[in-house]
Order: sequence, then structure tokens, then C-alpha cells
Amino acid sequence: MHAREPRAVAVLGAGSWGTALAIHLARQRHEVRLWGHRPAHVAALAQARCNPRYLPQATFPASLQPVAALEEAVAGNAAVLIAVPCTALRETLQALLWASPQVEQLALACKGLEPESLRLPHELAADALGQTRPVALISGPTFATELAAGLPAATTVAAADLRAADDWARLIHSDRLRAYTTTDVVGVALGGGLKNVIAIAAGVADGLGFGANSRAALITRGLAEIRRLGQALGGRQETFMGLAGMGDLVLTCTDDQSRNRRFGLALGRGRTVTTALAEIGQVVEGVRTVSPVRALAQQHSVRMPITEQVYQLVQGRRTAQEAVDRLMGGQHRHEAGEGSPTN
Repeated sequence: MHAREPRAVAVLGAGSWGTALAIHLARQRHEVRLWGHRPAHVAALAQARCNPRYLPQATFPASLQPVAALEEAVAGNAAVLIAVPCTALRETLQALLWASPQVEQLALACKGLEPESLRLPHELAADALGQTRPVALISGPTFATELAAGLPAATTVAAADLRAADDWARLIHSDRLRAYTTTDVVGVALGGGLKNVIAIAAGVADGLGFGANSRAALITRGLAEIRRLGQALGGRQETFMGLAGMGDLVLTCTDDQSRNRRFGLALGRGRTVTTALAEIGQVVEGVRTVSPVRALAQQHSVRMPITEQVYQLVQGRRTAQEAVDRLMGGQHRHEAGEGSPTN
């Protein structure tokens, strides 16, 4: 797969992930405009030629320009890549529709669900822009710091229309980032969102000092939960065994670059939810995601015991030790037949 000719790309969202994607795209010779909703933050990026808060070591390529005006970012029929938390996605999409009503090439690099509506990122895009406009979803085992540093990685690009997935794969593919495509948007969306919940649980177990055996068990059983809910919602089993499923789950559960894992570690070591969030100082998506995931599981009668305990822990209804005791105290179960929602 070869990159297209250079083109204008607007990256909406100037946090760590949006900045890393903007840097990567600029390295592929695209004309990249990085937009953030806070003008003071955008001004700091422009002056420092890096993101001093999130990625201070990654200097901006010459073709990356921070911009404060959304209309400027999306001008010239730019391809638009949105990288904001799911809680801000609906508002961002509405602003985009006002600034560029005819945007033709759109991708989302958002992981999670909107808490109030239980909508996935591509569903929010359809709500805002209509069902006929092709939207791609980019997700996989990719930490922002490593992508910004140019370290090798791979990711998945999903779209209901495979041509839209191919278009975005060609835009982001490079000798440092390998892009794979799929039409399983539901599977990719759920894999990217649900792994954050399981990563909190893995961090809790490590914070309690339970060791590698417990971590491996949590990752494996966590994948089973993700797959059960994913298949109940129409995702394909093979997606959950790929980059956007197992790959992202393993990464997030095992490396301390993961904010979700670090949050769980803090809880396992006795911190309160409030203190742990303050120490991390950035969005912990799993905290926002666990409640809507639990609600979806209840709606579809899908058993998700790890998710349930993370929910109780985040709500302050159980301590870390109590949550683990609940998980370990259940009846033994038959492992085969994971396609069944009740296993």
C-alpha cells in the first residue's frame, strides 16, 4: 500500500492522541492543521512547535500548523480526522457540520461510548451527518508517545464502505505505521472502548500485588467479555482476536503508558477514585465508559463480571479488595462456547 499524493488534513483535537496523529500525518508530507477548542492551548502549540503538555519531546514537522479557527482547519476540502474524547464528540461533530457542511472524508479516532445515549462513535457521526456519508474509524494498539516518536506500530481502519476505509488507510499508512482495513465498524468500536474498562481491572490486580498469573487471567476473561458483548451487538468474532480487539487490550492492560491501567494501579494501592484521577491529570476513558458498557450489557443480557466489579469500584461502592473477592468467589464455569452471551 502506498501513500496518496499530499493533501490537506484537519485533525480536530489537540490532546496527546490528536497531536500524535497530526505529527504522523505531517511526516507523510500531508498539509496538516491541528485544531483545539482552547485558543490559549493552540497558541502554546504554535509557539513551542510541540505539544508542551502532552508530547514535549515530539517536534512538529514544518507541514503541521496549529490553528484556533475551525473554519480555517477544515478549509479547502480537507480530510477531517477527529480525535476527541467520546463525551466531546457530538459537540465537535455539530461544530464541524456548521464549519464544513459538505465534508467528504471523515475519520474518527475516538474510543468509548457517549454515556447518556450509549452511542458508539460512528453512530454519533451518523446522527450528526446522516447515514449516507462514509465515516471511518481508526483504532488499535497505539500509544501516542510511541507514534509521535516514530516507533513501528499497526492499526485498524474500519468503515461500512470499504472504499472509505481504504482511503484513510492510504492516508495514514507508512513504513512506521501499518494500516489494516475491515468493514466491521461495530467490532472495532467496541474493542477500542471496552478494553479501557478491562485495563482498569488489570491495574487494580497489579496494584494489589497479585502477579502475572492474575493479570493473564484478567486479560483473557476480559477479552471473553468484550467478545460476548461485541457479538451481541453485531461485531464479528475475528475482529476481537485482531489488532482492535486483543492487540489493543494486551497493550492497555500491560504497559504503564496506559492511563486506564495507571488508574487501576492507584486504586489497588489504596487511592480513592478522586485522588487517582487527579494524579493522572488526563481523561481516563475507562471511568467514563464503564457505566454505558454495563448498561449495554444489561440491555442485551450479556454477562460481564469484570465490568460489573469495575463499575462498583468506580462508583465507590466497593474497595479494590472487595471487587477482586467478588470476581474470585463465583462458581466455576465451562470455558467453551464463548459465543453464548451468558457464559
